[in-house]
Amino acid sequence: MTSSGAAASFLAKPYILDLFAGPGGLDVAAEMLDVPSLGIEWDKNACETRYAAGLRTWHADVSEVRQKRFEELDADLNVLAGGPPCQTYSVAGNGAGRKALEKVEKLIHQLVEGVGEAEIDEQLERMGGDPRTALVLEPLRYAIKALDSPNRNRRPFDVIVLEQVPAVKALWEVYKEALEKGLPREGGTPVRYNVAEVKTLHTEAYGVPQTRRRTILIARLSEYDAPRLPAPTHHGFDLRKPEQGGPQDIRSALDGVAAPLLPWVPMGDVLKGREAPFEIVSNYGSGGDPKKRGIRTDRQPSFTVTGKVSRNAVRHPDDRIPDPDRLTIPEAGILQTFPPDYPWDGGDRSQQVGNAVPPLFGMHVLAAALNIPLPSEKVLRESRARLDTESTKYKKLRLEGCDAEKGCGTDCPKPEGQASSSTAATSRPRTSASEKSSAK
Repeated sequence: MTSSGAAASFLAKPYILDLFAGPGGLDVAAEMLDVPSLGIEWDKNACETRYAAGLRTWHADVSEVRQKRFEELDADLNVLAGGPPCQTYSVAGNGAGRKALEKVEKLIHQLVEGVGEAEIDEQLERMGGDPRTALVLEPLRYAIKALDSPNRNRRPFDVIVLEQVPAVKALWEVYKEALEKGLPREGGTPVRYNVAEVKTLHTEAYGVPQTRRRTILIARLSEYDAPRLPAPTHHGFDLRKPEQGGPQDIRSALDGVAAPLLPWVPMGDVLKGREAPFEIVSNYGSGGDPKKRGIRTDRQPSFTVTGKVSRNAVRHPDDRIPDPDRLTIPEAGILQTFPPDYPWDGGDRSQQVGNAVPPLFGMHVLAAALNIPLPSEKVLRESRARLDTESTKYKKLRLEGCDAEKGCGTDCPKPEGQASSSTAATSRPRTSASEKSSAK
């Protein structure tokens, strides 16, 4: 695809480093804007999908790259993005991160005050608990590391973009305070950023055919204009008023934006291979009753797509299609706004789909961060057919990502940490499999 996206950015050549990159949601969004990216991803299954989709990848632990391989990163990477794992912060998680919130906030302030990496690591070790809690610090540690990197000539990242579940909003507020105060540079003045309001956005307000909430932080170096969050393009969905803002609602309310908002997108409009009408029954309870399952019709946006999406039952009003029916992985990907033929690969594909950033939403966020005009949404429907494993491009991507033509190389995360669904909850997948609060 071609567009004027990269040339239109306030950066001459935006180039994204995507931490905790997952199966490619943010990288697909970057492609829509003609912006190159490099993703670092810990999970082997997600990396298999990324290779098949033709995305540049390092199969590596984000923390280890910072500690041992930072100087190997391309020197012209100038946009830092990512969403650290959120299990311990989400409503559906065990709450370890929420309990450690004050301690993590203290560590953020210490990093900004110039406390060294070794001391921070010692404090994290003393904290104990779920090791994923500490990963929320990694984007800040990368931003600080860049300021004393010989390979980068001590050049900071120009833009920082972070996304996570609403439970992390308090930490993004602390990040905002830290970035505005200034990051420490040895022997130099602090490096300050302008930061947009930290806010929780609803993905259906950006054309995604599902209700999902993400809290966004966008920062730019203080030498640039202050960033703004992306303006909504569609109405939000209110389950208490399910007709309001939908295709059947012909209101022309401006809602404070420059142009009339479009109706939210019902899932039946994008799941074109499914015969309507149908309804989806949530895998989770509602209203505090675990036995009371929420229901969405094909004329409404879907529930939040999670790692348990394959458990959501699809029901039909007659016996044309036998019950219970289930969403397929490609259908779940479509609800996330991946191309219909996105080459999901590896194991635990439901988890991969649920973990991903919806590319359409990511495109809006990146376009706002980089001041790039939005391209046509038709690029979402362009083919992403699987790369031939014998092709030169596939082999090059795998060699760069795993240093091996097949399987994993010696620098990849160890196999015992790469188990699929049976141990994913206790190891380190990218983000929460369950976001019950996001489905509201």
